[in-house]
Amino acid sequence: MKVLIIDGQGGRLGKYLCEQISEKYPNISLAAVGTNTAATAAMIKGGAKKAATGENSVAVLSKSADVIIGPVGMVIADSLLGEITPKISLTVARSNAVKIMIPSDRCGNIVAGVKSITLAEMADDAVERLGEIINGNG
Repeated sequence: MKVLIIDGQGGRLGKYLCEQISEKYPNISLAAVGTNTAATAAMIKGGAKKAATGENSVAVLSKSADVIIGPVGMVIADSLLGEITPKISLTVARSNAVKIMIPSDRCGNIVAGVKSITLAEMADDAVERLGEIINGNG
């Protein structure tokens, strides 16, 4: 299974996801794309074996990914303070991969009905849902 993590800004969420996925599912093909070099570097520190930066990398890796995980803003043009380009959001939205989107009330995107929990709790839920997909329950 090929899993793609997308993150921006400082890459804190992406790093945490890479750490958790690498630990729980070491046989997964894990790739990461940062919208900037700081986010990419953080995800490499988190355990991503393959990593790249920028919208073309999202376009290339989204084609072969089975699952894409990242902030909900990855499908909203101009989110993450403008780091998500229209090309990135369209590429992710059109990908055949299952998307596990982590809600965030930052950057003007509010998802109604989502409890206010910590970023780590949301990321843990995303990793749990990935496990359901891996095990054929998702």
